[in-house]
Amino acid sequence: MEHSREPKWYVLHTFSGYENVAKENLETVVEKFNLQDRIFDIIIPEEDVIEEKNGKKKLVTRKSMPCYLLVKMIYGDDLWHNVTRTRGITGFVGPKGRPLALTEDEVMKLRLEKIKVETDIEVGDKVEIIEGPLDKMVGNVVSVNAEAGLVTVTVEMFGRENNVELEFGQVHKINQ
Repeated sequence: MEHSREPKWYVLHTFSGYENVAKENLETVVEKFNLQDRIFDIIIPEEDVIEEKNGKKKLVTRKSMPCYLLVKMIYGDDLWHNVTRTRGITGFVGPKGRPLALTEDEVMKLRLEKIKVETDIEVGDKVEIIEGPLDKMVGNVVSVNAEAGLVTVTVEMFGRENNVELEFGQVHKINQ
């Protein structure tokens, strides 16, 4: 399998609890072998969830796919050994351990690529959060970052107002 010119996303399997170590080790391999033009991004899939402990609620970041790393790379057989021999990584996810690139749908669902989104949301607008741990909460927009596709919203949480940064696709403007 020769490598394509376009970088694609691949899934790597890691030892349980070794996601951070595997990511750091792979970053070291990229530096050591000058692979910056072939391996572009290494992500530990995470999500924010609200946990309740002793009656107190707290926003925590958790691994959404334990034992996996997502890597954006231009794959080639020459890279297979560099990646699979990295400490903490057990191999690629795919048939017989051979890399299988994620489909465009999977990349979108995992939110690995930022899509340029046009929005009519402005500072002062009232919005409803339609996705994530704060789903169905309503708040006011305090800032809009069109380049990054992010909006900062003030919501009442835990008895006080908090600013949360969300992607355009996570909020819906409420017409007043």
